[in-house]
Amino acid sequence: MESRAVSGDWRFPHVGELTWDFFMVACHLHPAGHIRLWHDAAGRLSAYAMLGEDPSFSCWVAPEHEWAGVEAEALSWAEERLAELRRQDPRGWGGRLAAGARRDDERRIAFLEKRGFRYVGEFAEVNMLRRLDGPLPEAPLPAGCRVRGMEEVGRVTGRARAQREVWQPWTVGRVGDEDYAAFMRLPGYRPELDVVAVLADGVVASYANCWVDASNRIGDFGPVGTRPAYRRRGLARAVLVEGLRQMRAAGMDRACVSTGVSNTVARRLYESVGFRVVNEFLDFAKPVG
Repeated sequence: MESRAVSGDWRFPHVGELTWDFFMVACHLHPAGHIRLWHDAAGRLSAYAMLGEDPSFSCWVAPEHEWAGVEAEALSWAEERLAELRRQDPRGWGGRLAAGARRDDERRIAFLEKRGFRYVGEFAEVNMLRRLDGPLPEAPLPAGCRVRGMEEVGRVTGRARAQREVWQPWTVGRVGDEDYAAFMRLPGYRPELDVVAVLADGVVASYANCWVDASNRIGDFGPVGTRPAYRRRGLARAVLVEGLRQMRAAGMDRACVSTGVSNTVARRLYESVGFRVVNEFLDFAKPVG
């Protein structure tokens, strides 16, 4: 959040994205073995790196410390840790090491390419943005359906089940009820911003995790999903519009969301509620082993 405020640069992930990424590590792995932190002489956090499943590498360095060697140290740490994990579990940690960079982040792209990464294009995303100072779209609901925050719903079982159904068999879909309950206790999670569409029979059919960054006054959506049996009923649109309302009520003046470049359905949905593409997040990978 501070790096975004100082630099005005979206290269730094939204605090909500970071919270979810941390949850994925804490849910399936051991954070101490998959997250590394760097601090400056005054003890302030200056950089962090994550080695996630699939496997994937991410690293972010505060503006005043960028490109002084931490990025290379972080990647070396990730590659050494990955080699260790592969010796223990060759099947679970096989395949290429993935990383990413925004299209306009020329220095990060050059760094990745110099270290053997190549653009893949399989999981590239578009970054989308809309302002919150104008009118919000309408979102009619099917009879009996309600859109609420989790502070009103309170049933973790239904919420976690929706997450699993939408995202299986991906890693992000492997979330048990106890896992989701732990996620709800993380700093930055606000139950009124975990927006769900609940049908008349009590089924949580659609959802949108919403996040706010008060320092930069920008909200973020992610993940967003609708269970397969309940799609094409306007439910995703409804939770998005309610999420926009909640973000604006929390003082945000903009909102962002990302989705796959080739995910035409999601892109049209986001465009229908006022989002427009402002950048892309490119996927890179390198063989390791």
